[in-house]
Amino acid sequence: MSDISLSPAAAPRAWPRLGRTYRALRPYLYLFPALACFIIWIYEPLGRAFLLSFQQWNLLPTSPKIWVGLDNYRNIFDLPKFWQALGNTGWYLVGLLPLTVALPLAIAIFTQDLPARSRNLYRALIFVPMIVPPVVGAAVWRWLLDMNHGIINLGLQSLGMEPVGFLSDPDLALWTITFITGWKLIGFATLILSAANAAIDGSLIEAARLDGASRWQIVRDIRLPLLSPTILLLVLMVVLLGAQWSFAYIHVLTEGGPLGSTSNIYYLLWQFGFGSLSVGWSSASAVILFVGFGLMAMALFALKARFTFHDD
Repeated sequence: MSDISLSPAAAPRAWPRLGRTYRALRPYLYLFPALACFIIWIYEPLGRAFLLSFQQWNLLPTSPKIWVGLDNYRNIFDLPKFWQALGNTGWYLVGLLPLTVALPLAIAIFTQDLPARSRNLYRALIFVPMIVPPVVGAAVWRWLLDMNHGIINLGLQSLGMEPVGFLSDPDLALWTITFITGWKLIGFATLILSAANAAIDGSLIEAARLDGASRWQIVRDIRLPLLSPTILLLVLMVVLLGAQWSFAYIHVLTEGGPLGSTSNIYYLLWQFGFGSLSVGWSSASAVILFVGFGLMAMALFALKARFTFHDD
């Protein structure tokens, strides 16, 4: 059997062809690690969850996976606590937007003119909650809000008021968890908006002042338009991730109670999967969550592209 090799005349023609092929594939080789991570850690689990949403399984390797079709989706949509959790998720987002967008925006704008040392001090202080682990923060808030021995209720009693069940009253518990989640995130949002505000071209501000513009006019006509991409980015993050950020506080402080008043769609998904070991229901909830928030993300990206202003 004879060896097959390139002839001396064919070799010079082959190397340029291999070089062109390598240059064409080189960008994709750079992207390959990131694409591999996306496929392994995001798309493959997502596909597996979609498949499990049509099956009944209890997470035990020895248990069979039974195909049930759309029964998991029907059962979830017929479940009252699913709609309660979905409504709670909406209220979480409504409550978080002022705390994580409007208030940080006001702080970032109206403290921009402080001396550098004072500005850095307040930014450091307001960012502290962000670096506190969620479980530690939840434990501190449980102590502060305790109905009998918490500092806040003791202070209210010293003023002649009755103790307040911040975590035991169904009418207050959801807003308490929302406030704690906003307390955790306000420093992060303020830091982002402060950085974006500081990046605004100072010559625009000076030109407006020379033209006699008031501070409010500068904020309205210059700062807010130029901050619009960052503001809408924060709105996008809060809408897509806000309810997920509250998971640790729900789990530690209320476990979804009282009477399901603090449960949201993320916590319900966890209860299905790890509380009752109903993987099919948990996967179906995850698919519903993915589709719903995916549509919201598309709408928000469209709004961001249409209403943001860039200083080009």
